[in-house]
Amino acid sequence: MPISTVFNEDRMKFLARFPDGFFDLVIDDPPYGIGADKPSLKPNKVKQRNGAVLSVKQSRYDNAGWDNEPPPPEYFRELKRVSKAQIIWGVNYFDVPLTGGRIVWDKLNGMSDQFDCEIAYCSLNNRTDRFYYMWRGMIQGRYCGKDLKQALIQKGNKKQNETRIHPCQKPVLLYNYLLNTYAKPGFKLCDPHMGSQSSRIAAYVGGFDYWGCEADTSFFDAGCARFRRECMGEIETKEGIIKEQMLF
Repeated sequence: MPISTVFNEDRMKFLARFPDGFFDLVIDDPPYGIGADKPSLKPNKVKQRNGAVLSVKQSRYDNAGWDNEPPPPEYFRELKRVSKAQIIWGVNYFDVPLTGGRIVWDKLNGMSDQFDCEIAYCSLNNRTDRFYYMWRGMIQGRYCGKDLKQALIQKGNKKQNETRIHPCQKPVLLYNYLLNTYAKPGFKLCDPHMGSQSSRIAAYVGGFDYWGCEADTSFFDAGCARFRRECMGEIETKEGIIKEQMLF
């Protein structure tokens, strides 16, 4: 089984653990400094294709101040020190020189008020690559990639949707796509802002060795429980941890 090691600590302390060039690829989703951690209310109804209207339980997140500002320049220097290549989401928000390619994730948000796209820096090339994955609240796609026709098909059964435990959560299918497209077998991966641990789940399923970090203890604990549930088939109960059929 692949290595999957995670730390609940400050990102700079985490990165200082590793020698120069230890990781083959960092896929990072740091704070953008746009106040995304502030509580917000989203529509609590969703209309399905058959016309049925479902009530949606809204997640509530405390305003912990972790998205007050983007990382400082020394963080990006340290990130490049420990890795041979980087994919860094939110490049359009950072006042640091990140020269190289770009990756554009089109969320297919249509007429919603959610952000249409997210942009990542990619050190592996000088292209601008674009792919599609539908991701807006309860409306989630069943495909991630360059085929728009497939990407426009949403999951019909909302019970199959990915459960959100973080306000800025990125889907596992997105990380699956990134690893299939940009990583090579045997790569050692890193995520210093792993949040919901979608990147960790994708790395484990893909057979990649992985090291991750999350400073917020509540997100760290929730993410670890999610990883154990989705990759180990473990569920935490009042009586302890029980096993169920693995989801992957």
